[in-house]
Amino acid sequence: MAPWLRLLWLLGLLLGAAPTSANPYPWASGAEAWEPLSPELLGPARFALDAYNRGRAAGTRAGLGAVRGRVRRASRGSLYSLEATLEESACKDPMVCQLPVSKKTLFCIFEVLEELGKHTLLRRDCGPVDTKVTDLRNETFNSVLPLSSKDPLPEEFSMKMISIFKNFVATYNRTYESKKEAQWRLSVFTRNMVLAQRIQALDHGTAQYGVTKFSDLTEEEFRTIYLNPLLREEPGKKMHLAKAVRDPAPLEWDWRKKGAVTEVKNQRMCGSCWAFSVTGNVEGQWFLNRGTLLSLSEQELLDCDKMDKACMGGFPSNAYLAIKSLGGLETEDDYSYQGHMKACNFSAKKAKVYINDSVELSKNEQKLAAWLAVKGPISVAINAFGMQFYRHGIAHPLRPLCSPWFIDHAMLVVGYGNRSNVPFWAIKNSWGTDWGEEGYYYLHRGSGACGVNIMASSAVVD
Repeated sequence: MAPWLRLLWLLGLLLGAAPTSANPYPWASGAEAWEPLSPELLGPARFALDAYNRGRAAGTRAGLGAVRGRVRRASRGSLYSLEATLEESACKDPMVCQLPVSKKTLFCIFEVLEELGKHTLLRRDCGPVDTKVTDLRNETFNSVLPLSSKDPLPEEFSMKMISIFKNFVATYNRTYESKKEAQWRLSVFTRNMVLAQRIQALDHGTAQYGVTKFSDLTEEEFRTIYLNPLLREEPGKKMHLAKAVRDPAPLEWDWRKKGAVTEVKNQRMCGSCWAFSVTGNVEGQWFLNRGTLLSLSEQELLDCDKMDKACMGGFPSNAYLAIKSLGGLETEDDYSYQGHMKACNFSAKKAKVYINDSVELSKNEQKLAAWLAVKGPISVAINAFGMQFYRHGIAHPLRPLCSPWFIDHAMLVVGYGNRSNVPFWAIKNSWGTDWGEEGYYYLHRGSGACGVNIMASSAVVD
């Protein structure tokens, strides 16, 4: 019996199963289960607390309360995902702080990267503990749409969800190690479907949200494996501003129709979107300036760009600099993608493409459209809110739900236009053709949706 058929047989036993509150299974990427505070977690927790308290007066500094964490290891270091409560003084006046005052308790989510004994804070989201949010990245969203692992689901969901889940398992050829894991994934899938419906209800565009190949992943798993938390930080390398294009933007443009865009690729279980965004841009620049479309190597950047963190994330600005310093990019055929970092195997003799510089682009979307129509596809980074469940259509999340301050995914804008008078950006993603509209994401244009205009850039090929 095929593994997934055996799973479907097991699902018949799951109808009355209650969802558990935590995932008992490690991820395929090497994470460990949540554990209480241990000596290994104490150092990263104290580092995160020190970062939180930096610049605060002595009487207003927070103290560390309960902590639990998870460790994800990679060849270059460890990523600590921590949940902590902090006790913070409610007073701000130094004179008042000397009196007995009540303290407020905060709930914080920290992500700390450790490399060679050095810690870097990648994420710090804190809020009052009584907000009952499990991901403080979108506090407004959670206050509008509360959904915790203990919330009861209507009984009528059970039969319908099992049927939908069976179709999901068959469609995406899912296999699980045991009945217990299958039960856990069904509970995750069910709650994700509720969440997708709520995202759908609040979207101002034409996008449809629902079952995708990521529907059995928790939000934390999805974010950690497929997104890029480093993009929330200020890029390491500053670029000069590109000269504006004087010609007005045409009503629509699509570089796919002009031969400047390679096929949709798949970053797999690796946070390497930054590399795909940059190679896609360089592919377009080389085509426009040299007349040849080449599929370029993202693996070269994972292995040889020492400023970025390979599968743990990176910045397009750093990647441009790495390409220039290395002496170019090899093709995908010569330096194929593996989905994890290896020893640098770059050969200058095999490099087929070079760049001369890189530039930051205007944050004005009309100017971005004009630049794209003349100069080529653009590397961008956005807040990936809702993309876990995106199927098709033009996404337009409420701004508080998709804040430009929480950029966490890099992609490639290849064109723009209108559908039924709804303006959009056509964006090439790197999650394969079995996601979105054959691998593409369509996002509302003209409203700064999800920060799409915040981190636009391009290589320069003379």
